[in-house]
Amino acid sequence: MLKIFKPVKYFFDLIYPELCDICGVSLVRGEKIICSDCAIDIPLTHNWNERENSVEQIFWGRIPVVAATSYFFFNRGSKYRVLLHKLKYSGRADIGIMLGLRFGNELATCEIFSNIDFIIPVPLHPKKQQSRGYNQSEKICIGLSNAMNKPVDTKTLVRSEFTNTQTQKNRMERWHNVSNVFEIRNAEKLENKHILLVDDVLTTGATLEACCNAILSSVDCKISIATLAFAH
Repeated sequence: MLKIFKPVKYFFDLIYPELCDICGVSLVRGEKIICSDCAIDIPLTHNWNERENSVEQIFWGRIPVVAATSYFFFNRGSKYRVLLHKLKYSGRADIGIMLGLRFGNELATCEIFSNIDFIIPVPLHPKKQQSRGYNQSEKICIGLSNAMNKPVDTKTLVRSEFTNTQTQKNRMERWHNVSNVFEIRNAEKLENKHILLVDDVLTTGATLEACCNAILSSVDCKISIATLAFAH
């Protein structure tokens, strides 16, 4: 059956080629979502092997984290912002998985992140997840999990209250908006474990701080943080 349909696929690829989500050029065989040139130019932080890096410093004096890192910089006007927008608002879950896999391939070689027990996405409220179709942070976790060979836990940390978007809020407003909206269920599962908490974008860190406070108030465990992008 595959031999019958391959010529059809090649024909449609010629007429309707897959395009790079960044620059719009036609993808060649072996490329997915973004072309090789755009992949090479992603503004990576390269800070996953650095202690006391700029991502960790966001959380100094706020929450105790073992390590913290982001995959790439999220600058205003950057052409790579479109990836996160499509992931979050255009149903492009495949972008989260692909970038999570690339990020996970880097973290898998890091001694700092080698003893992770569970990967946990920052949860969405069920109402928001239903309207969006999926949790974008969970899709990133799938990619990380595939690369790092670590299990994803989506049941223990939950969002119990619906809140408005954080996008237009300042740091204090963001903190108040999410300060008590997360809960832990079956806390014993995380006892004495090392958790990698994952979100799509790090800005003020208010949401991640609220998640960590919910976890650490219920469980004796260690937490590290990884985000796909860092809005510095």
